[in-house]
Amino acid sequence: MKIPVLVSGASGKVGREIIKGVLSNPAVRLVGAVGHKRGVGEDIGLIIGQQPTGIRLTSNLAETIASTNPEVVIDFTRPEIIMDNLLLIAEGGAHAVIGTTGITEADIPKITALYKKNRVNAIIAPNFALGAVLLLKFAEIAARFFPYVEIIETHHDQKLDAPSGTAIKYAEAIAKSAGECYAVPTKVEKVPHVRGGELAGVKIHSLRLPGFVARHEITFGGLGQNLVLEHNSISRESFLPGVLLAVDKVRGIDGVVYGLENLIDF
Repeated sequence: MKIPVLVSGASGKVGREIIKGVLSNPAVRLVGAVGHKRGVGEDIGLIIGQQPTGIRLTSNLAETIASTNPEVVIDFTRPEIIMDNLLLIAEGGAHAVIGTTGITEADIPKITALYKKNRVNAIIAPNFALGAVLLLKFAEIAARFFPYVEIIETHHDQKLDAPSGTAIKYAEAIAKSAGECYAVPTKVEKVPHVRGGELAGVKIHSLRLPGFVARHEITFGGLGQNLVLEHNSISRESFLPGVLLAVDKVRGIDGVVYGLENLIDF
């Protein structure tokens, strides 16, 4: 039986790709689409440049969950509303697949309590590209041998927050694997903050430029050598396989899973 799915953030750039992926996948069935941009009231098929689907874009997440009864809600919205959306999804009795940035490991206990209370599950991932998940595993291995490390993350010029949730996830994982990370001190910063931000001892530099989707580079330094790991999402289609994997898996987990790597057998 096809899994009934609602997409929140359906009119955004990633959301439109998710809609296309859901409509073309025989294992899932689109039952609702929620957005807060132009197009509310229009057929979501026309919004994504395809044939009409009979499903119109709505703007109220709670009402749409109640009227369409999805088993899974996919959310790619904005950092400032994601915690509210997580509450609405849980109280609506649906499982959640969350790709919205801004959630960190520190938020997971509260989200876990909320979802256990409502007897539903959630998979939260800063990045659903499978290559980005592999980069995380490679970085965890490298961190055991190279405690000097810095991250450069580059995204499109319309991304609202910095650093990316993926970069935060990488820094957290590297610090945990290494035990202790080191940022080379700079005595004189001729331009304030030129050395970037720092999380768990890991320097993070954020670039925002047109022409990019998402790129993460992790550079490790050691005695007489360096190691550079890099992943590029050149299209938002790169997120689809991971999202559809999470939609399939979320019904069978218990509570909340943070990170797509926890669903993959390495």
